[in-house]
Amino acid sequence: MEGKRYAVLLCAEDSEYVRKKYGGYFGVFIRMLAEEGETWDVYKVVSGEFPEDDGGLDLYDGFVITGSCNDAHGNDAWIHRLIALIRKLHSMKKKILGICFGHQILCRALGGKVSRSPTGWDIGVRIITLKTSSPSVMLPSKLSVIQCHRDEVWEVPAKAEVIGWSEKTAIEMFKLGDHIMGIQGHPEYNIDILFHLIDRLVQRHLILEAYGVEARAKVMLTEPDREAWKKICTSFLKTRL
Repeated sequence: MEGKRYAVLLCAEDSEYVRKKYGGYFGVFIRMLAEEGETWDVYKVVSGEFPEDDGGLDLYDGFVITGSCNDAHGNDAWIHRLIALIRKLHSMKKKILGICFGHQILCRALGGKVSRSPTGWDIGVRIITLKTSSPSVMLPSKLSVIQCHRDEVWEVPAKAEVIGWSEKTAIEMFKLGDHIMGIQGHPEYNIDILFHLIDRLVQRHLILEAYGVEARAKVMLTEPDREAWKKICTSFLKTRL
């Protein structure tokens, strides 16, 4: 019996550090999600590389949309092409897991609203309250996850269900049917990757150096629940929720 096949839709350019240490962001996701017997492909959609629309999508059991430095509410050509792909996959009821930017672009593509957070950047480890009463999702009541974003979902698509929130962000996690799930945080990141991103944000003058120092210090106070998030993500993609 042939193993399942999945695709990562890569929405960010790899930094040299992440590429050398982790094999790029694709390697980061493979470490979290891949299991024996599966095939995983990557499409650098940020560079205009997309899966074939004519029969190629049928090859896959599920898709993962990654984070990005771009805005999910932006108008880049590749973003509009990704929106069209999401709508196609949704019509096919293909499993789609969206992370950070992926979470936001899923909402935009399917009728929700995304914009800048009125409270600014969220960088660090944040505790998420999870809805445990949903019959289709078995979740603990609270989990900590790494965050690094300044945009957020303001409104989920019609018929979608908010299943996670925090004191800073009202829509940390959502599901639509049994085939779409978005997570605002980064379950795939470790502390090393977050520190690297903080340094890059400071270097690019997107955050103040003092904010970066404070964010680094706060990160050390709470450990992200990486194994629990891994179980949630793999179970969703592989129909074990």
